[in-house]
Amino acid sequence: MMKVILIDDEPLARQIVKEYLSAFKQLEIVAECGDGFEAVKAIQQHDPALIFLDIQMPKINGFETLELLEKKPAVIFTTAFDEYALKAFEQNAVDYLLKPFNLERFEKAVKKFLDTNSPFEKTGIDSPLEKGARGIEQLESVSKKHIEEAHRVVVKNGTSILILPTSQIIYIEAYDDYVKIFNSETFYLKKKTMSYYEEVLDPNQFVRVHRSFILNLNYLTKIVALDKNNNLALLKNGEKVPLSRAGYSKLKEILNL
Repeated sequence: MMKVILIDDEPLARQIVKEYLSAFKQLEIVAECGDGFEAVKAIQQHDPALIFLDIQMPKINGFETLELLEKKPAVIFTTAFDEYALKAFEQNAVDYLLKPFNLERFEKAVKKFLDTNSPFEKTGIDSPLEKGARGIEQLESVSKKHIEEAHRVVVKNGTSILILPTSQIIYIEAYDDYVKIFNSETFYLKKKTMSYYEEVLDPNQFVRVHRSFILNLNYLTKIVALDKNNNLALLKNGEKVPLSRAGYSKLKEILNL
């Protein structure tokens, strides 16, 4: 028996999934969640093999929910919005069900999950989903970003979850496979890349001034020249951020210096 968790803020949507799942006796629903915070707790508690995950939910969305998980179960996305399909595939989703979906489409998605330990992984042959994902990536070079990602970042603060407005971010620093996101009080680790935030954050507010630093212009107070080829950005909190030559030129252009 494999454990399943349903995550959707609409009770009716969860009820439909529950009814459709009744045909699969090898799957057991162990929890239902109405938002991402509940989902993170339930997933940590039950360690499910599969989750059905809505994308647009209150508090935090489905993608942000996944970011908070250290151990991710298999995911079948259920959503009324088709524009998130590419990003869902990038999350290695089993499938993407567009509401309203019928029983036949639902069963096809579940059977994909049940087949994951057969032919494809063992032989090295790409599954149809993987081929489809690659095809989509070839058609679209840049995925669509959620508009909320330009305005907030969901981070962990010990055992708590914090929604950090991007206006409170002073700068971002590369840190191995993570980034450090600094506000006026502390920093938070996030398993993302500098390139990701360079693409997602508002370019009129956030500038990549160095290979390892992205700066919020609202916190810049002064540019200090160390010598002919080296400059520092002095921030309102007293921090000093190094500027590469390209970063310095970019800042001068943005600030009309």
